[in-house]
Amino acid sequence: MTDILIAILAIIFVLGVAINIHELGHFLVAKFFGMRVEAYSFFGLGPRIWGFKVGHTDYRISAIPLGAYVKLYGDESNVGLEGKDAGGDPVPASELYELRPRWQKFLVMVGGPFMNIVLALAIPFGLALGYGVPTNPAPIVGFVKTGGAAEKAGIKVGDRIVKFDGAESPSWDRIQDDALLNPEKQMPLTIERDGGRVELTISPTKVTENGQSGGVLEMSADTGTEPVVVGSLDPELPAASDGVKVGDWITSVNDKAIRNSQEMKSIVGESKDQPIKLAIDRNGEKITITTRAGQKDNDWRIGVGFDPNLLNRREPVGVLGAASWAVTQNLRILRVTGKALGQVGTGERSARDTVSGPIGIGQIIVNTVFNGGFLGLLPVLMMISLSLGVMNLLPIPMLDGGQIMVLGIEKVMSWFGKTLSLVARERIQLTGLAIVLLLMVTVIFFDVSRLIGK
Repeated sequence: MTDILIAILAIIFVLGVAINIHELGHFLVAKFFGMRVEAYSFFGLGPRIWGFKVGHTDYRISAIPLGAYVKLYGDESNVGLEGKDAGGDPVPASELYELRPRWQKFLVMVGGPFMNIVLALAIPFGLALGYGVPTNPAPIVGFVKTGGAAEKAGIKVGDRIVKFDGAESPSWDRIQDDALLNPEKQMPLTIERDGGRVELTISPTKVTENGQSGGVLEMSADTGTEPVVVGSLDPELPAASDGVKVGDWITSVNDKAIRNSQEMKSIVGESKDQPIKLAIDRNGEKITITTRAGQKDNDWRIGVGFDPNLLNRREPVGVLGAASWAVTQNLRILRVTGKALGQVGTGERSARDTVSGPIGIGQIIVNTVFNGGFLGLLPVLMMISLSLGVMNLLPIPMLDGGQIMVLGIEKVMSWFGKTLSLVARERIQLTGLAIVLLLMVTVIFFDVSRLIGK
C-alpha cells in the first residue's frame, strides 16, 4: 500500500509541476498585460469541483485529472475542452484577450513553453550549484564486459577512443548517446593503443528499459582512483554469505591493488568460478575474505554493489559553471531526442520503441522514485518539462504553437485587408483537437502494447 502511495505521489509531483509551470507562464504574462483571467485550474480539466476566488480569477480543482489550464476572458479557443462559466458581470473591452494586439497574444502563448524551458534549465543549474558537476571521464576504456559488444569489437582496457561514428575527439557522454540511438548497428570507431591507431567496428547490444529500446557498448570509462566501498549486497550471490558487509572498503583482489570498481570487475570476470581473495579495510581492521563469483545476467559477479556517493564524483562550480552545465544538459537531451525522432521519420527506428505516452511516462517516474528516491525525480522532471515546452511550440492547433500559427495567418491576411472568420477558427481548432486525440490514442496504444509484450 505504501509503495502504491509513493508511486501516485511521484507521478502527481512530476506531471503536476511540469504542467502547472507551463500554465503559470500563460497566467503571468496575461496578468502582466492586464488581461482578465477567468479561471486558473491548477489540477484537472472540465467542471469545477473546488476552489476559491481572488479578484476576478477563480483558482480551482477540476473534475478530469488530465493536466491544468488557464481560461482568459475573450479567449474561446478551448471552451469545448475546458468548459465555460455562465453569467458574470460585463468585462471591459480593455481586459479582453481577443481585443489585444497580436504581439501581446503571441507573448501569452509563448509564456507557457518559456516557463517549461526555464524550469528545465533551473533544475540542473540548482543541482550543479548545490552538489557540483559530475566529472566527465576521458574516453579511455576502464572496463570491458566479458562477451559484450566492446570485447567482440576487439576493444581492450586502456584503449583511448579518438573517433566514434564519424565524430572526432568524442566525449564519453557523446559515445554513450550515439550508441543508445543505434542498437545492433555497425558503428565505426578509431582507438589509440600502444602509440598507434586501430580502426574497429562495434555493434551496440540492444537493451529495453521502461518499454524503450536502446544500445549499450558494455564497457565503461576509466574513472581514475576511487574508493571501492561496498554499498549493497546481492543475497543470491556468494559475497554476502562469505562475510562481506556493507561499508567494507576493498583494497585489493587476488593480491592485486585496485584503483577503482572497473578494475575489480575485470579481475572478477577473469577469475570466473575460481577462488577470489579480497583484502578489506573494515573500520580500520584489515581482514581477508575468500569468495567466488557466480553467473547472473550473463556475467560473472560476486554480488557487491558500490557506494554511489563515492563513485559519482562531483566538482564544485560557480554560477557560470552551473549555467554552462545546465545549457549543456538541455542541449544534450534535445540532440538525442531530435535524432531519435528523425530516425522514426526515416524508418530507422520504430515509433513504438521510441515514443512514450502517459503510461510509459508513469512507468519511468515510478521506476525512478524507487531506484533513486524523490531527489532522483528532478532529472526526470527536467526532461519532461523540456519536452513539454518544445512540443507545445509545434504548429498543431490546440497547442501553443498552433495558436501562434493562427496569429501568423491572421497577420498575413490583414496585409490584404482580410480577416479569419469564426467558422474557419472553429474548423482549425476541431482539426487540432482531432490531431491531438489521434496522437494520444496512438501513444497510449504503444504504451499498452509494450506492457503486454506485443
